[in-house]
Amino acid sequence: MSRPFSPRNNSAASQMRVNGKIRAREVRVIGPDGNQLGVFPLNDALNLARQHGVDLVEISANAVPPVCRIIEIGKFRYELAKKEKDSRKHQHASIVKEVQLSPRIDPHDLGIKLMHAIDFLCEDMKVKVALKFRGREMAHTEVGFEVINKFIADIAPFGHPDFQPKLVGRAINLMISPHPRGKRAKNPREVEKGGAEPAAAAEAPKKSHPEKSAAPQKPKVPVAEQPSSGGLQNPFAGLEIQ
Repeated sequence: MSRPFSPRNNSAASQMRVNGKIRAREVRVIGPDGNQLGVFPLNDALNLARQHGVDLVEISANAVPPVCRIIEIGKFRYELAKKEKDSRKHQHASIVKEVQLSPRIDPHDLGIKLMHAIDFLCEDMKVKVALKFRGREMAHTEVGFEVINKFIADIAPFGHPDFQPKLVGRAINLMISPHPRGKRAKNPREVEKGGAEPAAAAEAPKKSHPEKSAAPQKPKVPVAEQPSSGGLQNPFAGLEIQ
């Protein structure tokens, strides 16, 4: 019965034949230390792998005879996966972002375009710069080259042009690649986010808890001045009540 879907694990290590799954009658054997031991019948090669306490792994099935290696299958798969991961690091797909300019661009707009390009370069992306001329602007292409050269000078800490600016048709084209991380300046946006707190917040005095206002004290009234009841003499005359 055929499977409707292909297996999930299509890596090279999962498709290799190991031990009893090897179908060749004779195999060329590579020892545990990496040296070639010669051509052996399959049974002899399996016995040799058992003597070392490891597996017989077919690493090249298309060779005549097939090449097998005496190694632990778990270790071999780990080494193979590590090599594939390292190779993918150097074969990363480069993403290209485009920034469009004009000969009469406003300085503020040019600064915004420059910040966008810096963001792309700091994320390891390439930047394509296209400065387009319209109508009679083609009569003064030197103005466009001045804008492009200023753009290159401002973005120099973050990337470098792959080639000199070229006038192709009615546009000046330029490709900028990012510098390596170790030689590239930090993104100004990240520097601002990780900076110190605003001066207003830092210099703001700490609010202290207001002291509780003391309750107004009643004036001291001599007992003698207090009204007496019933005309009797007060025995506590001369004392002060707090």
